[in-house]
Amino acid sequence: MLRWTIIFLVVAIIAGILGFTGIAASAAGIAKILFFIFIVLFLISLIRGRTP
Repeated sequence: MLRWTIIFLVVAIIAGILGFTGIAASAAGIAKILFFIFIVLFLISLIRGRTP
């Protein structure tokens, strides 16, 4: 999932440089959502991993 976040972030940066503001905003929004989902899943796995 982190890989998809990085892909969407790169797409957003490239689209922003080329002037495609709508595509850049969409890709950045998707990257932000995927990043927060990844963080939540990571924290859940840390918590579950510590309990026997």
